[in-house]
Formats: sequence, structure tokens, C-alpha cells
Amino acid sequence: MGRSKDAKNAIDFKLASDILRQNDRGGYSVPTDGLYPFQWSWDSAITALGWMTIDERRAWQEAETMFAGQWDNGMVPHILFHKDAETYFPGPDVWGSDKKIPSSAISQPPVWATAIRIMYEQASDRRLANEKLLELLPKLIAYHEWWYRERDPGQTGLVCSYHPWESGMDNSPAWDKPLAVVPEVDWAYQRRDLGHVDAEQRPHKPEYDRYLYLVDFYKRHGFDSQYIYDHCPYKVVDIGIVAILQRASNDLLELCRITEEQKGVSELTEALQRTKSAVNTLWSDERRCFLNHDLISGNAIDEVTTATVLPLFGDLASEDQATAMVELMDSWLHATKVGLSSTHPSSPRYESQRYWRGPVWLHINWMLALGAENYGYPQLASSLKDSTRDCVTASGFWEYFDADTGGGCGGDNFTWTAAVALYWLAN
Repeated sequence: MGRSKDAKNAIDFKLASDILRQNDRGGYSVPTDGLYPFQWSWDSAITALGWMTIDERRAWQEAETMFAGQWDNGMVPHILFHKDAETYFPGPDVWGSDKKIPSSAISQPPVWATAIRIMYEQASDRRLANEKLLELLPKLIAYHEWWYRERDPGQTGLVCSYHPWESGMDNSPAWDKPLAVVPEVDWAYQRRDLGHVDAEQRPHKPEYDRYLYLVDFYKRHGFDSQYIYDHCPYKVVDIGIVAILQRASNDLLELCRITEEQKGVSELTEALQRTKSAVNTLWSDERRCFLNHDLISGNAIDEVTTATVLPLFGDLASEDQATAMVELMDSWLHATKVGLSSTHPSSPRYESQRYWRGPVWLHINWMLALGAENYGYPQLASSLKDSTRDCVTASGFWEYFDADTGGGCGGDNFTWTAAVALYWLAN
């Protein structure tokens, strides 16, 4: 598949900057107007990298505002509801958390320490960077301690997830079987997403029924972490979360070294080693990648998605495993028109437009390109970057992209797409 060599020049970086500014709500960014009117955790981490290219102080503010909603137990929620909005469901009333900033009761892939390390190392204003790092470091440590304590109480080395939304890859076909055993809610509700986006690009109602059952389950049981761990009907080892947490914890250790912070260092070091030792239990020779694992059924989830190759990003693969995943990704990349599809196109569950069941996501391609570079595969990293650039030049700054056509899908004028373009594709 041919890639345009002059595509870089076709990206409107001024428009990308304007999108960040138009989605700024005074210290935090919304992903896009209407569809997502609140602050999402991993969106904000990626967005902060974009802000670093145009306004460093505003980038640090993005992190500060997110961590202002951190729970006392260390969890950083996946959504902070700073203001009321009628365009999104489920809102704070459905989640029912009684925190200082209304929030959801689950987290999201913990990419913050990675983002903050990048921000610190690339900052021009060294005084500001040092000041903000010292403020944020204890909060980052508490957040990572929460993951290892609350989501891996048995210290297996593999943290688990309690909701598909927690993965960040909400509607991935990898979650179909684990989600199928979750009951459906028995109360009526009105979705708001379908008023903004074509239904062909969004999850189906049976999936939403189960998403909401889980939200209600946490609320009914008072967000009791031990009860939820013991009884939640959805419990998955998400290799994407595992890999992102591994990279972020290594980045956090480096930030501790820089600041000479000792709190939590030994615990983080031990947790990293546990994961390194345990992750091979998720490897599949047949699929040439790691697989997610359903803790309820005890079965591996036989679905190849971009999450299953993220151990490249997390530095969790052996050299032989990395080679196998690179070969897989190289053929995968050239099986579609643009980008790396979020689900392998050979899957019977692949849908090129539907949310996380096929479309291309820029921030995932960035993570995988970093992983490829780290393992010594610059050609794949370059191909990922070029194919990602093609998404933007073909269609603009959409939430995600149809891998078969390059067309934009989901929300338009999307913040993290613009941020990735500014931070990664502009270089």
C-alpha cells in the first residue's frame, strides 16, 4: 500500500491548535463539544502533550485539574463532571459517587505518569516543570499504588478491570464474551450519544444495558473495593491496561529518581517485577501476540486487537515475542487503507466504523510506534506514523477513522486527535 510522502505538509496544525483552544473549558479539556462535555482521564493525558507544544502552563493545568478529582483511596476516575450537561449519559446522578468533584467510579488506562515524564523532560520552562512535578508526584504514586492494591489484591502481577469503559477501548469485541454474562439493567434510560453520532458507529443497546448494570452494581454496593473484586460479574485482565501501567510505572520510577523521592519506590519496583514475571501466561504462540483473560470464566479471550500488541509499548515482550508482534503488525497495517485498525480485519467481529471494533485511533498508533522504536524496529514505527498522518490528511481531526476508507468517524474537532497531531505528527 502506498503512502503519500508529502502528507505531513497537508496537516493544518493551526486548526489543531484552534481545536485545543475551542475545547478548553478553563483548566480542563472536553474531548469534543456535545458528545463528550466532561473531562476524561486518558484523553486529558494525551491532550496535555498537545498543549505542551503551544502553552506549557496550560498543559500542566490539565494534569492538575484531573488530579483534583482523585479519590482518597488514590483512584483517578475516568470522568470528572465539572459542570452539568444534558448531552451525555450516564451522568453523575447515575454513577452516584459523593466526591468533592462528581465523578465516575472506575478509572482508565493509567497513561498519566508517561505523559508527565514526557512533559517534564521536554519542558522549556524548567522552573515551572520542577514545581509541577513535585506537586503531582505524590498523587501519581498514590494512583499507581491504587492499581496494584485494589486491582491485584492477590499480587498476581496482572491487574484487572471491572468495566469495558475502564479499558478505554469500550466496545472492543474482546469484551463480548465477558460482557455477555453480565445481566441487563431492568430500568429505562435514554442514550444521548445517538443524538450526536450515527448509530452504525456506536455500541448496540444490549451492550449499553450491561454497561449500565455494572455502573449500578458499583453504586448499590457502596463502591466497596473488596466486595466488587469478589462479586463483580465482569472481571478481565486487560493486557492493554497491564502494558500501559507497566510503562507508566517505569516512567514514575524515573521521576522518583529525578526528584530523589523514596516513597513507594520499593513497592513499585516489586510490582513491575511481578508483572514482568506473570505476563508470559498471556502469550499466544498461535496468535503471535498477548491475549486478554476473562477471570470469571478462566479463559483466554481469543481476539486480536491493538491492546494485544501494546506490550511493545510496555516493554513487556521478549525479543522473540517482539519480532512476532512486529511481523503481525506489519501485515495487519497493510490489510486496510489507513492506520492500524483497532481489531484485526480478519476477525469475524471486525467492523471498520463501529466504536473500537475496527476504526483507527491516533493515540494507540503513537503508543505502538514508540514500542516499535524501543525494540529496534524503526521501519514499522515510521509506517505507523505515516499511516496515522494519512488519517488526518484524508479527513481531518475526527475521534477515530474508518480503517477501510480513511473517513472520519465519531466526534469531529476532536481534542486528542488534534493533540497527537501537534505532539507527534508535526515532528
